[in-house]
Amino acid sequence: MTRHLSSSELIAVLGDPCSARQFDAEQWSALVNIARRTNLLGVLAERLNSAGVSAGPLANRHFEGARQLSERQHRSVLWEVHQLDAALGHLQIPILLLKGAAYVISGHVVGKGRLFGDIDILVPRASLGDVESRLMLAGWVSATTSAYDQRYYRKWMHELPPMTHLRRGTVLDVHHTILPLTARNAPDPKQIIDRSSYLPNFSMMRIPSPEDLVIHSITHLVHEGEMHNGLRDLNDIDCMLRRFSLVPGFWDRFVGCAVGNDLAGPVCFGLSLARRFFGTPIPSAVLTQLSSTGRGQQTTRWLEAVYVRAIEAAGEDHRSITMDLAKWLVYVRSHWLRMPWTLMIQHLSIKAWVRWRASVGSARES
Repeated sequence: MTRHLSSSELIAVLGDPCSARQFDAEQWSALVNIARRTNLLGVLAERLNSAGVSAGPLANRHFEGARQLSERQHRSVLWEVHQLDAALGHLQIPILLLKGAAYVISGHVVGKGRLFGDIDILVPRASLGDVESRLMLAGWVSATTSAYDQRYYRKWMHELPPMTHLRRGTVLDVHHTILPLTARNAPDPKQIIDRSSYLPNFSMMRIPSPEDLVIHSITHLVHEGEMHNGLRDLNDIDCMLRRFSLVPGFWDRFVGCAVGNDLAGPVCFGLSLARRFFGTPIPSAVLTQLSSTGRGQQTTRWLEAVYVRAIEAAGEDHRSITMDLAKWLVYVRSHWLRMPWTLMIQHLSIKAWVRWRASVGSARES
C-alpha cells in the first residue's frame, strides 16, 4: 500500500528538518507528494538544504527542481517589479507590493523557497484609472473577457480584473484595498499605505509594515473561498510572527493595527488557525483583546473545525464527504463575508449558470 503523510507530519518536518533523516524511500516520496499538493515543496526543499538533510536520489531531484524553480521565480519577480516601477513611477503615487512579491523583494525569510503564481500591488483607489492606463501602455492587458466579470470586479471588488503581460505572460493583480467594497469588514487602505516603507533602489515601490504584512496574509486566508494554498499561507503567517515578534512592541502594534482597521475578528480567527496547525506562539492576551473587540468573524469550535478539514483536504490525494462538505462551506462562507445575501445569491447563480453552459458546450464538442 502506498504510504501517505498527513499535514501534521509535513509541518513537523518543516519545523525540524532533521527529523526526516531516517525516512525511507517510501516516506520521502510521500513527503514530496504532500509538499507539492500544498504548494510547500520549495519551502521544504530550502529548509532541508539549510539543515544539511539529504533525501534519496529520486526525492532529491524533486527538491532540487523546486529550489531552482523558486530561484527563477524570484529573479522574475525582481525583474517585473523593476518594470512596474518604470511604468508607474512617473505617477508619483505609492505602490505597495503585497504577499509573495513583498516577501521576496524585501528579503524576508518567509520568501525563501516560496512559490507563487502572480504579483499583487496596492495603489490608491483615486489613481486606478491612471495606473491601468500606464500598465496597458507597458504591455499589460486585462485577462478577464466576460462582461459580467468586468462589471463585478470594477463595481464590487477590491481589485481590477487580473492583468497579464502580452510578452512575458506574468499575471498582475492591482488592488485598491484588501477586501471587497461590499465585505462585512471595511479596512482603510490609507492606513496600510501610511505605515508602509519605501524599498531601496526603486522610485515609488513600497512594502507594508511588518504588522500589515501579517494582517493582510491572515485577512486573505480567512476570506478566501478555496483552501488549496491554506497550509502555505499559514506557514507564511507562522514564519512572520515568529520573526517579527522578536522586535519589542510588535504585539501591541499588531493589535492596534488590526483593531484600528476593522480586522480584529478575522485576525483573531486566523491566529487561532496558525496556533492550531503550527503551534505559533501567540500571547493569550493578544487573542483576548482581539476577540473582545472584533466583529463579524468570531472564532467558534465548529467554524475552526470546518477550516481545519478544508485545509487538511488540500494535502490529501483522495476525496471524502467531509472534505467536500468542508470545502463547500468555506466557499459559501467566503462569499457571505464578501457581499450581502442578495448579491451573493445573484453572483453564485450567475457563475453556476456560466459553468453549466460551459460544461454543456464541452460535452457537445466531444
